[in-house]
Amino acid sequence: MICSDTVEEREAALDKILPYQQGDFEALYEALEGNPVTIRFLDPPLHEFVPTEEDDIKKLADAQGKSVDEIKAIIDSLHEFNPMMGHRGCRLAVTYPEIAKMQTKAVIRAAINVQKAHADWTVKPEIMIPLVGDTKELKFVKNIVVETADAEIKAAGANLEYEVGTMIEIPRAALTADDIAAEADFFCFGTNDLTQMTYGFSRDDAGKFLDAYYDKKIFENDPFAKLDQVGVGKLMETAIKLGKPVNKNLHVGICGEHGGDPSSVEFCHKIGLDYVSCSPFRVPIARLAAAQAAIANK
Repeated sequence: MICSDTVEEREAALDKILPYQQGDFEALYEALEGNPVTIRFLDPPLHEFVPTEEDDIKKLADAQGKSVDEIKAIIDSLHEFNPMMGHRGCRLAVTYPEIAKMQTKAVIRAAINVQKAHADWTVKPEIMIPLVGDTKELKFVKNIVVETADAEIKAAGANLEYEVGTMIEIPRAALTADDIAAEADFFCFGTNDLTQMTYGFSRDDAGKFLDAYYDKKIFENDPFAKLDQVGVGKLMETAIKLGKPVNKNLHVGICGEHGGDPSSVEFCHKIGLDYVSCSPFRVPIARLAAAQAAIANK
């Protein structure tokens, strides 16, 4: 899909990916037994998916009917100086709308199948558009999602509800959350990226200098492990205060490593978040922290 030259070539590759995505989503719905499922659309930069070893490049070239040099040129073209702030997230769907179409088909078809198999469950997908910084970006991708989803539901003669929301992980999105809330059914703070963007630190490289910050008492904690309540937290509060009056049904959560940190969970509870999401091994800590925050609040 990444090495396609034309939309037609890309769509043919996406048609092959579709059943795999649909199968994954069906397994997710089955595992969650009717509980809410949020599915984030394609987010990582495309260079993460291309081969780096000569043998693998040769296999890809053979499969694509291209020369090794042509494939290497494509791989080189994907190189970015700062990929985490590059061609990723919703920018992929703006450039290649067919990716968002394929993912929407997979999400909706999977939901329809699982709902049919379990009449007593309410399967209601929550589709999350990542890395939005401008309401026009969200509107563009959301239109693709809604058009595709509604067509799939109509074709299946199904009665399925779904939501389309966004990740707030760019400071501009937090500061213009009133505009974005007009187009979003929910917000989810991607605090890993929001911390990166707010501090101007690369999460992958900060380890080289953070020890010096601890030694010199500039920082007490790793801002990627314990939420910076003063700066990043203020952006989150701003987004909630701007967004909720515009959309009274807006539900708001957090995902990332901060979702499993007790003090961060307590802060999220205090500012009015509805849920936290974190990596599986941190779930027990997050549940305990959420319970303690609720008790303290009473």
